[in-house]
Amino acid sequence: MVQLPFCAVKPESDEVLDLSLGLPAAIEEIARQKAKEVFLKHKEALVLAADTVVVLNGEILGKPRDEAEALRMLMKISGKTHQVITSVCLMDDRKTEVFSSITEVVMRAYGEAEASAYVQTKEVLDKAGAYAIQGLGALLVEKINGDYYTVMGLPLAETVARIKAREEVET
Repeated sequence: MVQLPFCAVKPESDEVLDLSLGLPAAIEEIARQKAKEVFLKHKEALVLAADTVVVLNGEILGKPRDEAEALRMLMKISGKTHQVITSVCLMDDRKTEVFSSITEVVMRAYGEAEASAYVQTKEVLDKAGAYAIQGLGALLVEKINGDYYTVMGLPLAETVARIKAREEVET
């Protein structure tokens, strides 16, 4: 079991996807930039940074800027299947490791009134695709194919396995 003391540090850098890298690589670069920013201030630490996007038919749905955009996003994904890509960067003074996990999410068909009521909860504003599967957004999801924790924003099993592998190299 991995039990690491931790503190949360929010990076201040802008999250701008460089799509010339290709989608997964662009998301991985955001995670790497976040990790590097924090690592430069905490060089003694193992830094874990992640970034998540929702992709619907090639369109990237990040975090909505406001409630109106959140409602538009929710209506776009209603009754459709999209992918959630979460990229993770683990960085310390020995090694930088970046990986991505992709999960397919099938949303049930819901109407604008239901989506609007969900937007009013404010849960949508800091979530890629304007929903939180770990919160009330779960009520909009029909099923997932893949890792639930990837949709939450951190593919937990793979992250823990990679941290444990790093610890084993130390000993």
